[in-house]
Amino acid sequence: MSQRKPRIGILGIMQDLYDDMIPGIAQRQEGYAAELAARLAGVGEFIPSKAIKYREDAERAMREFEGSDLDGIMVVMLTYGPAMRVARLLSESRLPVLLANIQPEPNVTPAWDMADMTYNQGVHGAQDTANAMVRGGKRFAVLTDDWKSDSFRQDVARWARAAAAVTRWKSLKTAIFGYAMNDMGDIRVDESALVRSLGPEILAVAPGDMYRGMLEVTDAQANEVIAFEDENFEIDPRLSAEERADHARMQVAIEQILIDRGFGAYTAHFDAIGDDGRFSRLPLAAASSLMAKGYGYAAEGDVLTACLVSAGHELIGDAHFTEMYAMDFPSDSILQSHMGEGNWKIARPDRPVKLIKRPLGIGRLADPPTFLFQYQPGPATLAALVSLEGTRFRLVCAEGENLDSQELPALEMPYGQFRPASGVRACLNGWLAAGGPHHEVMNLGHHAVDWKVFCQLAGIEFVQV
Repeated sequence: MSQRKPRIGILGIMQDLYDDMIPGIAQRQEGYAAELAARLAGVGEFIPSKAIKYREDAERAMREFEGSDLDGIMVVMLTYGPAMRVARLLSESRLPVLLANIQPEPNVTPAWDMADMTYNQGVHGAQDTANAMVRGGKRFAVLTDDWKSDSFRQDVARWARAAAAVTRWKSLKTAIFGYAMNDMGDIRVDESALVRSLGPEILAVAPGDMYRGMLEVTDAQANEVIAFEDENFEIDPRLSAEERADHARMQVAIEQILIDRGFGAYTAHFDAIGDDGRFSRLPLAAASSLMAKGYGYAAEGDVLTACLVSAGHELIGDAHFTEMYAMDFPSDSILQSHMGEGNWKIARPDRPVKLIKRPLGIGRLADPPTFLFQYQPGPATLAALVSLEGTRFRLVCAEGENLDSQELPALEMPYGQFRPASGVRACLNGWLAAGGPHHEVMNLGHHAVDWKVFCQLAGIEFVQV
């Protein structure tokens, strides 16, 4: 799955009052907007509108923005511009909005004349526009800074990534193969509330579709998966050619379903696979490699976390599905792992990622080829999505570090020890009090602020513990 840079429209607002007073002002300020777009080119593609002077200008520009594949809109005051010309358009826009409270020059000098005052008087237009959006109930972000500063560029980059993640999330389709795990409560969600409020759509896929897809996989397709594994991983010699071929066919079949039906994420419960009666083993290695390709994934029919892993790919990159297994009080850390799925792109680079023959009684099937690795030591962030009543959702987030921890020879699945920045006791007290579920998405690095911006744009409550 390819990731493109965010595409953001710049809505430059002014009014015709100044045209007679300062001839050529519109062209000058449009040049300022073009400079702004060029300054931000490294963090996304920014497309300036013509100077918006009238309501008709705003309507035309917004039609163009809404009809294209933009991820968000940055509102910039080219001079003062009255808000009533854009209030309805911004409040009704489907796209995330950033109000960039900036001006051409960073400082007031004794050399300024009335023209300079006019070029740089955007702040009260920003106040007018912000007031209109607040009164209209429109969620929006605000950023006040010198537009030539590194801090402005970094903050816009963060917002643009979040805007792209939220916009693409609204069209996300997530597959659930079979059904969810019985009686597991924290993965339950009202799917109509999810699609209505946040956008991701959940669609059921029969396990039989996977089986029929496996029958259509060619030897060449299966051999391509096996050759990739041979080149990139340490292969357990106990794995037979039959076991590897069967696993490879499952991976190709699942990916083909995702491609053909436009799914960006999926989840599969081991009992739904095992109870079907036609499969020899669980597709654990397939889940790992599909996560590494950029698909969202979660186990046990957990559609919420599958959606969030997809968002983690878009927002940050190389998202990993995991869960909290056990507390280790001497190291003030939490053992993170899962049954066998994990994004091998977060593996520590100084030890080989292994594809092993792994006995597993769950699912009552034959041994599934499984990736084994330890998480890369260093900064990391956990996030989980909570379904509350109605259309309320909450994201619980914890920053910390993956420890350069001991090896656990008997643990035949991806694992690592995560030390929360707030400590195990405070972190888990906060996590449980906020209703944080047991499945999480992990990204390497500290990214709580990225998740916070994502939540602000999506309308999700944000709790950091």
